Amino acid sequence: MPPALHPDGRPMLIGSQPLQDHEQATQLVLRHVPEIPNWVQLPVYPQEGMVAQFAPGMPGLVSADDRIYVDTSRDDFDARMVAFFEAYLGVMEQPEQLDESPFALDPALAKGFFSLLAALADRRPAELFAVKGQITGPFTFCTGLTDQDRRAIFYDDALRDAAVKMMAVKAAWQVRQLARFQVPVILFIDEPALAGYGSSEFISISRQDIVQCLSEVIQAVHDQGGMAGVHVCANTDWSLLLEAGADIVNFDACGYFDKVMLYGKQLAEFIGGGGCLAWGMVPTGDADQVAEATLDGLWADWQAKVAQLAAIGLDPRTIRRQAFITPSCGTGSLPPDAGAKVLALTRDLARRVRAD
Repeated sequence: MPPALHPDGRPMLIGSQPLQDHEQATQLVLRHVPEIPNWVQLPVYPQEGMVAQFAPGMPGLVSADDRIYVDTSRDDFDARMVAFFEAYLGVMEQPEQLDESPFALDPALAKGFFSLLAALADRRPAELFAVKGQITGPFTFCTGLTDQDRRAIFYDDALRDAAVKMMAVKAAWQVRQLARFQVPVILFIDEPALAGYGSSEFISISRQDIVQCLSEVIQAVHDQGGMAGVHVCANTDWSLLLEAGADIVNFDACGYFDKVMLYGKQLAEFIGGGGCLAWGMVPTGDADQVAEATLDGLWADWQAKVAQLAAIGLDPRTIRRQAFITPSCGTGSLPPDAGAKVLALTRDLARRVRAD
């Protein structure tokens, strides 16, 4: 386990932005959240989608007809699986090989990652407290990527095992790269598909399977000394994330705080044990919602929500000490001016929280 972190209300962002230039987006991050900068994902580029950006390295991967999928019917599929697991075992035995392994992020697909590395190497912010990376979560990845018959690879035990291990070592690679700045590394596992857990779409998927997948990625982050956060931008069974060993739970406090409070006792134990909540206090649902948001309104909302947590026995000082302030989700689907306002509100709300 990494050492406990006390963010004390510092601001942090989710990865996506509604821009076309990675360096411009990176500088926007550094201007608004120099304490905990993150690398950016720009969804205007299809290759930076949640599956596409992290799929390279998956055995049997095919890109054809505007689709990415795994073809298990190929004559060389078994050989590719063997080669994959040999590479995986190699980096597990010698983690230093990760840096030059097939599990490294591709600069053509993750320009934001390499833009952040260059920007921090060129000018390290004096306020630097931690640095943040992110990866698509194993559940979202394995239910989003399909085989040649359009069946999600989650339902194939061998493919799921390979995919989870691939995401784990890609997460570990990020932590190793970001550790060069000698501040705590936070690696977010983005799991939007967990909002569907328990629905008819995923009725056959067990709780144990999800916890096991998440735990494997979280453990890989821990093994490299990083802190693992899990981001779900809607409602889910929040106890899954706690059971899987997350250090940080990021939730949409704008739309789902009442649902999260159903797990109040577990969250109180989580925070009391050193866990952190990343409060998605700044709305990102649509441009109208962003336009209506004000700093005074968000501050009043924060105070009211802290009071609700305090009512179940948590000291407000502890709540703040173990809190990050974030947008409710990424800004990639917003107009650029609305996205910029979200970043400014996140920064300004965090300043007010920290000054209180």
